[in-house]
Amino acid sequence: MNVNSEIVVTDDSGNKLVFEKPLERIISLAPHATELLFAAGATNQIVGTVNYSDYPQAAKKIPIIGSYVKVDYEKIVALQPQLVIYWGSGNPSDMINGIKNLKIKLFNNEPDDFEDIAKSIKVMGKLLGTEKAAENQATAYLDRLEKLRKKYAITGQKKIRVFYQVWNKPLMTINKEHLVNDVIEFCGGVNVFANLDNIAPTVDIESVIQKKPDVIITGMAKGREDWLKEWSRWKNINAVKKNQVYAINAELIVRQTPRILDGTEKMCEILLQVRDSMR
Repeated sequence: MNVNSEIVVTDDSGNKLVFEKPLERIISLAPHATELLFAAGATNQIVGTVNYSDYPQAAKKIPIIGSYVKVDYEKIVALQPQLVIYWGSGNPSDMINGIKNLKIKLFNNEPDDFEDIAKSIKVMGKLLGTEKAAENQATAYLDRLEKLRKKYAITGQKKIRVFYQVWNKPLMTINKEHLVNDVIEFCGGVNVFANLDNIAPTVDIESVIQKKPDVIITGMAKGREDWLKEWSRWKNINAVKKNQVYAINAELIVRQTPRILDGTEKMCEILLQVRDSMR
């Protein structure tokens, strides 16, 4: 690598950024961005991050400057970042504007599909000066993606109707714009609320009943084990009646990182099981 050459990157908002050399001080405002930086070869370049940036293990040692919706601007200034990586659809615009007013460079990272995750790893490797390591990680990720695509190819078979639960109170799901929708379709399913306007809409139990899902998948993290039990009272939902209610660790399916392939494999195995039970 020629450290004297300029680094030119374009973020997911279409903004071009130019740096004279690889970055040594980066703040991440989203757990998925933190994870992608490590996948791209980051070691000690991440100087600040937000709550729930807990993977890999090294991420837990990084100073916390707030949450993905509220940060401490004084802490950000004190850390003297060369760049703040944010999540356009997750971090509030007023918070991003507040950082912009500090005259700190901003980079929006928003992977929309499976392939975008590989692209994000590569561009972060460029920012870090770890292009070779990032390229290796991106290639390994894409290779595994292709193997899963061949393993779970569903041709001419009935689509499994899926209700994916993001939260319980209020009851929330995802529409077709969310990456989880891509996971569902990858595995031969159809998201019963794909056509709603909001990327993470609130729904009611009556609408779930009307959609007649074949399976209910909860994106469940530690401490939410009661979510599965809550569904047992709705025996008029076919998925509940037939015990087709499952949990997938939310970190493996919601975060736009290489680990989404772990969540995808779990989703595909569940939908295979549901399809077999319908024969």
